[in-house]
Amino acid sequence: MNETEPDFWVLEYVTITKDPRTGLVVAIGGTDQAADILQRTGGFLSAPGPRGDYHHLPHGLHIEQQRLKATTASHALLTAGHSVHLDPALNMLATPDGEREAALRYLTQLAERASAAETSSEVAEVLTEVAAPVHGLLPLTREVIVRSWIAASKLHGAAPGEEPEPLARLAGTANSLSEATRVILHARNHAARRTQSPTATPASAPDRAQSQVARRR
Repeated sequence: MNETEPDFWVLEYVTITKDPRTGLVVAIGGTDQAADILQRTGGFLSAPGPRGDYHHLPHGLHIEQQRLKATTASHALLTAGHSVHLDPALNMLATPDGEREAALRYLTQLAERASAAETSSEVAEVLTEVAAPVHGLLPLTREVIVRSWIAASKLHGAAPGEEPEPLARLAGTANSLSEATRVILHARNHAARRTQSPTATPASAPDRAQSQVARRR
C-alpha cells in the first residue's frame, strides 16, 4: 500500500499577525481568492511588499477593532478551506482572562514565597518584586492610576487643580503609592543588609587601672 503525503503550498498558507515595528495587523501569503476574502470580510488593504503583495488593516484602528477584523477574516478563510494561522493575541475567541489569571498566579506565588521565607534575603527578594523602581508591582500600579486620572480629567474637561473631588483624591492615591513604595524599599534594604558582627568594646577605666597595676608588679 502506497502512502501519499498531503499537498502543501507555503504560498497558499495565510498568516495573520501584528507587525511589532509598525503596529499594523498584516496578512501574508494566500491565493487571489484568499486576498478577496481578506478584503471583503476583514477590511484588509493590499500593499506591495519585497516578496509580492501582502495585506494589512488600515492605520489608526483600536486594538479591539484589529482583533475583531482579524478574527472575522480568519474564520472566513477557514470556512472557505484555506489554511490560516492567526496570532493568538488577535484572536477574540481566545480566553480573555489568560493574562489576568497569570497575574493572579504571580501574586499568589509572591505571597507563598513571603510565607515560606527562611532568611531575610528571601524576604528582601519578595519586597523587591513589589517595589522595584521600574518594574515593581506598586510603581506599575501607580502608573495605571496616574494615566487613569489624566484620562478622566481630560474627559471631564477639568483643568489641572480643578478636578472634581473624586478625581483629585485619585491623584492623592497615586502620591500615597509613591510613599508606600519608598517605605517598602526602605524595609527591603533593611532586610537585605547583612548582619554585622559587633565590634569589640574598649576596656573600661577600672580594667585599664588593674592591668597597669599588674604590669608594675
